[in-house]
Amino acid sequence: MTYEPHEDYQHLLTAWPAVQAYQALATKHGIADIFQDNGGKLLQVLLLMGLKIVPGREGNDAVDASGREWELKSANIELVKGFSTHHHMNPVIIAKYRQVPWLFAIYRHISLQAVYIMEPADLEFYFKKWEDKWHADGNKDINNPKIPVTYVTEHGRLVYETPPELPMGAR
Repeated sequence: MTYEPHEDYQHLLTAWPAVQAYQALATKHGIADIFQDNGGKLLQVLLLMGLKIVPGREGNDAVDASGREWELKSANIELVKGFSTHHHMNPVIIAKYRQVPWLFAIYRHISLQAVYIMEPADLEFYFKKWEDKWHADGNKDINNPKIPVTYVTEHGRLVYETPPELPMGAR
């Protein structure tokens, strides 16, 4: 097989050292791949907010200087209307979620627009709704229920930048 590189391939090669430097910084902070699981965005939020990744990420996502764990969520408002939660939502996960504050990072493409913080009490509406659904469905795990971006912008505490202008479909 023969191939001809795309005309933009040289631009990629020129930019690549910066991408590698970004990965090296991410590796230093416990993120193995900036292109997987929002790794690049996670690094940005960790550094901005002075958080550290929880090794293994079996539980919550990050920990602050005082040892308090945090749940971190991000969303690209050009692609989605809500924040993903957990692929097997059930009372055990909900109980874990009720113990920690949540940090919501709102992106437009790859540019951070705003960061909001919500305490567990601010999300109790969703926790109760998910618990009720789990029981009503015969104790069946819920596949990744969403928290709407609009709910976060209306009820969360803005801690970085300004409220984003949401696309028409996200309101």
